[in-house]
Amino acid sequence: MTKIEPWPALPYDAWKDTYATLHMWMQVVGKVALALAPPVNHSWGVAFHITPRGLSTHSLPHDRRSFTMEFDFIDHRLVVRTSDGEERALKLEPRTVADFYGEMMALLNEMRLEVKIWPVAVEIPTPIRLDTDVDHHSYDPAFATKAWRIFADIERVFTDARCSFVGKCSPANFFWGSFDLAVTRFSGRLAPPREGPAFMREAYSHEVISHGFWPGSGPVLEPSFYAYAVPEPAGFKEAQVRPRAAYYHREMGEFILPYEAVRTAASPEQEILAFIESTYERGATLAKWDRAVLDRASATAGQSARHAGAT
Repeated sequence: MTKIEPWPALPYDAWKDTYATLHMWMQVVGKVALALAPPVNHSWGVAFHITPRGLSTHSLPHDRRSFTMEFDFIDHRLVVRTSDGEERALKLEPRTVADFYGEMMALLNEMRLEVKIWPVAVEIPTPIRLDTDVDHHSYDPAFATKAWRIFADIERVFTDARCSFVGKCSPANFFWGSFDLAVTRFSGRLAPPREGPAFMREAYSHEVISHGFWPGSGPVLEPSFYAYAVPEPAGFKEAQVRPRAAYYHREMGEFILPYEAVRTAASPEQEILAFIESTYERGATLAKWDRAVLDRASATAGQSARHAGAT
């Protein structure tokens, strides 16, 4: 049995090449989900979810069959499993995105799971054709496993944190376009119309307060947690939140909590919960959400006690 390192370090410079390649591979798989999954609200149906071995699509329909595609970060394979018992896999190893794209599409065709996708990466500064990308070709299995284990630990805390909220709330979704894990609470009220691509307009059609984690991107390259409200209420950026390492990033319009401050704390779980609870409390209060209807106060005390007892 492999010993699991709790809350491992994930220095951006050390794994950025693997990160960039893995991001493009996940976009290839994600686009298969996008082509086949029912259009569940806010893109939840095409998001990946955490498994005991990695990250997987939801069950995808294909004629009378269904299948899943899972990134297995223990045996380092992309595994395709069908409802009629067939299982095939590709090795996760250093290879170009173009090679990964070609082999994966050939595998799906061999399994009678033909699908057409738009082979252009999204949610990155410069669009890249996935079927011709030879610039990204790195894969360090140790760092890939560390990243997944961090996401898995965070998913458990995110799921616990949402127990105190009884309004509409997303699962802890992994979004392959932005390569982040997020959980989002809704006030139930419509938000002002938003410009941008259709999926973004739909994602923010209603008021939200969202919490998430991503392993470095844009103006914040270090792995970090984030919290934001849409629309952002007056006074939110000046709000006092916990823990002390959290700060408001004005360029991004979000509160940021560095992962390094969390993983080196006496209780990383409590640091994450404090960040979620304090940013939600300030955002929901300032935006005048109906917290008497949306909150279940006793759940917060219960989940905090569970985490305290486990550390």
